[in-house]
Amino acid sequence: MRDALSATFAALSDPTRRAILARLVTGDASVGELAEPFEMSLPSISRHLSVLEEAELIVRDRQAQRRICRLQAARLHEASDWILRYQAYWQTQLGALARYVDDLNDQPGEAIDE
Repeated sequence: MRDALSATFAALSDPTRRAILARLVTGDASVGELAEPFEMSLPSISRHLSVLEEAELIVRDRQAQRRICRLQAARLHEASDWILRYQAYWQTQLGALARYVDDLNDQPGEAIDE
């Protein structure tokens, strides 16, 4: 079995699943409501929902005859935390690049346009 972070990123790798999560940010929705904007069959949407459910990004509940999906954001928070660990690294790298470009612009000769 994959670790939770790998399952999260695998689930997020598909644009349909990302769109489904974006829709669920606005509130719970039935499978039919989630399927409306897509030109695919309900079984295809159900497969996407299964991937999201297995990654623990959504929860599906039955309300009478309807299957209601709800966002479960804890795994997204874990993925965000993992990504943010690298923010300081990239800020340092980009800062060094900016200083390098500034140094080049301060030298005699042609300036580099930003």
